[in-house]
Amino acid sequence: MEITKILQGLCLLICCLIMLNDKVVIGEDETMVDLTILESAVSKGAVCLDGTPPAYYYEKGHGEGANNWIIYFRGGEWCYNVMDCLARTTTERGSSKYAPKQRSFYGILSNNKTINPDFYNWNRVMVIYCDGSSFTGDVEIVDPITNLHFRGARIFLALIENFLEKGMKNAKNAILSGGSAGGLPALIHCDRFKSLLPNSARVKCLADGSYFLHRKHKKEMTFMDTVNEGLIKLHHSANMLPSSCTSKMNPSLCLFPQYFQQGIKTPFFIVNSMFDTFQINKTFPGYYEDLFSNTCSASLVKTLQDFKQDFLNALPKQSNSSSRGMFIDSCLIHSQITSGVGWNGFSVYNKTIAKAFSDWYFDRSHEQLIDKPDLPLNCYKFPSITSFCP
Repeated sequence: MEITKILQGLCLLICCLIMLNDKVVIGEDETMVDLTILESAVSKGAVCLDGTPPAYYYEKGHGEGANNWIIYFRGGEWCYNVMDCLARTTTERGSSKYAPKQRSFYGILSNNKTINPDFYNWNRVMVIYCDGSSFTGDVEIVDPITNLHFRGARIFLALIENFLEKGMKNAKNAILSGGSAGGLPALIHCDRFKSLLPNSARVKCLADGSYFLHRKHKKEMTFMDTVNEGLIKLHHSANMLPSSCTSKMNPSLCLFPQYFQQGIKTPFFIVNSMFDTFQINKTFPGYYEDLFSNTCSASLVKTLQDFKQDFLNALPKQSNSSSRGMFIDSCLIHSQITSGVGWNGFSVYNKTIAKAFSDWYFDRSHEQLIDKPDLPLNCYKFPSITSFCP
């Protein structure tokens, strides 16, 4: 048992070190980007859970990228009850005063032309995630006891207005993106984002690790159902969700992309693992531990294969349409595009995420890449302790 725990911990440590130091693995130069506090948002009621202003990291575009924009929303799960939301107010997930003064930009946000040739000189923005609702909440009343503010939707609009003033109103190209809970608004607000930009602009959306799966009639869905129902009730998120979905079903289900994706008019691209670690951990916590200790029972194998098939069935239908792009890999991983390793390292049919997304965004090709393996892959190519399932 002790050896298993040690191996599991070592595996997780190796993966974390790789992700934190991916500039070493891929030769990417480190760029430290300063934090900007959007003080003007306070007067609009667009504030974090604790009432502090929203914040973001911004690197100005130059050259041919001067009028092109990437907006990336950081993730961090959701807070769906008062106690959880209160706990966040002592971290950057609930307060901008705890956000680091600088952050490094990697992957799609990198300024390195060699590894990010299509977007390196664009205006690149990383927004901190401090509202706990995937930027959907809008409650006017502030609880005098907790001082909690549920204003995610207002934060989204205040930020976009600020970027428009900074020059995005003249955008030729624009991408709304995000990872995990921060990628969900890239889908939810996709059409809203496009409506605020010039009609002549090429506007598309990119959701990374955000295709949260709803498995109908499955008892293990208790966690996600509880989260979504709590979020809708606490943050009053229903009004910000696509009406094409909320008019037909319970609003809590309209936080699952499979139920509202058909109503999105703006082109969008999905980057996701069919064995997403967040979903597997929350859906099958016991099996998740088995994966990292290489205890791959017949029951675990079947569970993963069934999960994969349900995930693939929920995705947008493959077609020749350029409005839906996909990069679905088999890595045991969560969000990927702001990691140099994920952005340029993982591949499906010999195409990296960077190449596949760029070709799709610039209409060079239709990209709907779905990997074939029945079980998770060891995408880091490290020794057997990280091989997951044989």
